[in-house]
Amino acid sequence: MNFGLSEEQEMIVQTVRDFVETEIYPHENEVERTGMVPPDLGQDIKRKCIELGFYACGFPEEIGGAGLDHLTFTLVERELGRGSMALTVFFGRPSGILMACEGEQRERYLLPAVRGERVDALAITEPDAGSDMRGMKCAAKQDGDDFVLNGAKHFISHADVADFVIVFAATGEEDTHRGVKKKITAFLVDRGTPGFEILKGYDSVSHRGYHNCILNFTDCRLPKSQVLGELHRGFDLANQWLYGTRLTVAATCVGRARRVFDLALPYAAERKQFGKPIGANQGVSFKLADMITEIDAADLLTLSAAWKLDAGVPANREIASAKLYGSEMLARVTDEAIQIFGGMGLMDDLPLARFWRDARVERIWDGTSEIQRHIISRDLLRPFGA
Repeated sequence: MNFGLSEEQEMIVQTVRDFVETEIYPHENEVERTGMVPPDLGQDIKRKCIELGFYACGFPEEIGGAGLDHLTFTLVERELGRGSMALTVFFGRPSGILMACEGEQRERYLLPAVRGERVDALAITEPDAGSDMRGMKCAAKQDGDDFVLNGAKHFISHADVADFVIVFAATGEEDTHRGVKKKITAFLVDRGTPGFEILKGYDSVSHRGYHNCILNFTDCRLPKSQVLGELHRGFDLANQWLYGTRLTVAATCVGRARRVFDLALPYAAERKQFGKPIGANQGVSFKLADMITEIDAADLLTLSAAWKLDAGVPANREIASAKLYGSEMLARVTDEAIQIFGGMGLMDDLPLARFWRDARVERIWDGTSEIQRHIISRDLLRPFGA
C-alpha cells in the first residue's frame, strides 16, 4: 500500500490550490453579500481554467479532456472544495453522464461541453421525488417519432447559466419485486426549446450565489434524437453518474474542512485568555485533536474509494461511506471551529459562519445521509440474503 502522491499529482494539487487561493478567495465575500456571480467574473474564471488545461479534466484525452484518473480528479475536487461553490462551478466539470452521448449528440453536446463552449445542468429532483427517483411525475410520452415532456423539476443547480439540461423523465412503468416502478429515460433539452421554462429557484442559506432553479415543461416536444443513452434505462445511467458526484461531495467536504481547520489551529495557538493560549486548555486542544483525526479519516476514506474505481473494483459501499462520513464530519468540524473562535466565529468578518451554513446541505444533496446508510447496509446484508 502506497499512500504517497506521484510528482504529477503533487503538482496538480498545488496548481489547483494556488488557483483557488488567487482566483476564488478574493471574490467570495462579495458573492456572499450579493448572492450572485457577475457574468464577466464567471467567464474570466472559466477562461483561466481552460488556459491551465484543467477544464473538463476528468474526461478522456481523446475528446479534449485532461484524462485524469478517478484518484487524481478527486484530488482536484478536494482542492476546489476550499473555495466558494458559486465561483468554482466555473472551473468546469461537465456531467460525466455526457459520455453516453452517441453520434450527432457528441458534436452538439459532449464535445462543446468539454471545450467549455456549452454548459450543462442535471435535472432529476422533483417536489415529490427526491430520494425516490422512480417516483417522479415528470413524464415524456411518445408521439410518433417525438416525445412530449410535461412536468416540473426543482433544486436544479446552476440551470440559470446552463445552455442545455439533462432531464430525467418517466417513460412508462414496469413490474418489479418491489411493485410497479417508473421506467426512466434521460433527455437532452436545449435552453429555448418551446415548452421549456427556467425559473428562479429558492433562496438558500447554503452556497449563496450557487443558484438552484425550477424547470417547467409544458408540452415540450423532443425528437427521439434527444434521448441520452437507451430508452427506459435512465435509472441505471443516473446511478452510474451518482457514484462520481457522491465522491465529489466527499472530496469537497474534506477540502472545506481543512480550510476551516487551518483557520482554527493558529487562532487557538495565538488567542490568549487567563494569561495563556486557549489551545493550551484541554477543552480546546482536544477539539483540535478530534477535528484533524476526523478530517484525515474522511480524506483517506475518500481517496481509497477513488482508488478502487481506478482499480476496477466495486466501490458503491465505499463511496457511500465516504459521502456519509465526509459530509457529517464537515458539520462537526465547522461547528467546533466556531466554538473555538467564540462569538467572532459567527461574525461576517470571518468565513466560518458561511462554511457552517454551507455544510448543512452536504448531508442532503446527491443522496441524503439516510440513503447512504441504506446503500451501505444493503451491501453488507446482501450476501446473507437479508
